[in-house]
Amino acid sequence: MSGDMTRRARILATVGVGLALFLAALDQTIVGTALPRIVAELNGLDFYAWVATGYLVSSTTLTPIAGKLGDLFGRKPFLLGGMIGFVLASALCGQAQNMAELVGFRALQGVFGGVLFASVFATIGDLYPPAQRAKLQGVFGGIFGLASVVGPTVGGYLTDNLSWRWVFYVNVPVGILAIAVCFLTIPRVAHRASWRDIDFFGAVTLAASLVPLLIALSITRDHDWTSPEVLGLLVVAAVMGVIFFIIEQRDPHPIVPFVLWKNPTFAVSTVIGFLLGFSMFGAILYVSLIYQGVLGIPATNSGLLITPLMVGLITASVITGQLMVRIKRYRYLGTVGTLVMAGGLYLLSLVTVGTPEIEVVRDLVLVGLGVGVGMPLYLNATQSAVDAKFLGVVSSQIQFWRNIGSTVGVAVLGAVLSHELPRKIADATAAINLPPALRGSLGSGSNPQALFDPAALAATRAQLPPQAQPLFDQVLTAVRGALASSTHDIFLYAAVVALIACVFSLFLQEVPLRGRAETVSAPEAETDQPVAAFGK
Repeated sequence: MSGDMTRRARILATVGVGLALFLAALDQTIVGTALPRIVAELNGLDFYAWVATGYLVSSTTLTPIAGKLGDLFGRKPFLLGGMIGFVLASALCGQAQNMAELVGFRALQGVFGGVLFASVFATIGDLYPPAQRAKLQGVFGGIFGLASVVGPTVGGYLTDNLSWRWVFYVNVPVGILAIAVCFLTIPRVAHRASWRDIDFFGAVTLAASLVPLLIALSITRDHDWTSPEVLGLLVVAAVMGVIFFIIEQRDPHPIVPFVLWKNPTFAVSTVIGFLLGFSMFGAILYVSLIYQGVLGIPATNSGLLITPLMVGLITASVITGQLMVRIKRYRYLGTVGTLVMAGGLYLLSLVTVGTPEIEVVRDLVLVGLGVGVGMPLYLNATQSAVDAKFLGVVSSQIQFWRNIGSTVGVAVLGAVLSHELPRKIADATAAINLPPALRGSLGSGSNPQALFDPAALAATRAQLPPQAQPLFDQVLTAVRGALASSTHDIFLYAAVVALIACVFSLFLQEVPLRGRAETVSAPEAETDQPVAAFGK
């Protein structure tokens, strides 16, 4: 398609696609800052987690479906439709009058967010040949990181100075600009597909397996892994997953062509995407426990201190995109990146109550550098390893497995924390000889939730008799130490997963980035597929 476009049109189209990515990525980070205020105004603490879970479930489910449809019918309709629906759903979220409405609108927004994420990186693959594509995808990885840095700051400002509703309304002008640019600059390419080529049964069974799986993993924050709710959902997901696999083997145009797993570049890249998602989101989510709980840094400052991770991510993403086209054995970039990430996670596991903040910042930069290397590298390698008609499928699969990895990582690491923290707090405080008369008044100091409210802790300490305040400080230090011990295990497990990704990176089969290698083009079983919207 790029051969039919002028240089100016291609640049403008790239700007429009970049705005679309920024729009979707910004929404993932900007909402979290406003959630406490939303809960307070709408009186919906019970729905707190579902605001994020509803979006995650629907966006992850739609990503592979939209990727396949984009291959069949062209990227432009889905890119535009995703943006239009995303903007409208954002406006609806801003109009929500209760938490149930907000959760529903967020799930709707996730549907279009999944379409957006599936279309953005595939569109870059359509616009540019492999050598230029690697550079652009490095920049786009930087856009994703930039949104993660800007999101919390913008969300906090809008929430404090206007209203939490503007966290959603801000998507409207950005979205309208992106829609206009993409509509005017991206050409519509003819295709030979029809609605009969759509794998409807595959789409339904895929959703029927993913939705219970993601919900089961999400509710492990409140339910044991062996609870009937979690086990029941996992069983349903497994049964529907088997049915989905059988359907995909028989459909001529499957949503997920499992034969692609015979391609070593695709297989290794998706596995590494899963493992990096596990480690990365574990670091992002639980590093706040270190800042606020172990080191006692206020929430506002701890939010700013996550920025180094994103700075490392942006830097490494842009540099990797440039290096890929200049290095023959570019798989070793991924090996170095995962090693650096594992090193950063291991150093985070060593944080204690007395660790200086600057050391945590250094560790986060290392994690960000490792993640930033992997984002453009494996996506571009996979896009270059398959025929153009599978561009949307493989692009969406990389994003899909990264989302699944992050969900599994948050669930598993959260289970480790909930299992170990109470026991370690009990062991740490048992060594403190508290007089029976003071046990009740010092109880708040042994509550890990209290660590995240410095004002309440200070007020509790001030109400105690002077002779009891040193004992309160001992209890508080013991609880912080117990939390540090628990986060040690969390980040150590994440580091091990990153090392496993490092081992897999050695098996990546490099393909030429200046043109597709014929030996790794579309599998034989798929040669009768209709020409995709941006096929050769």
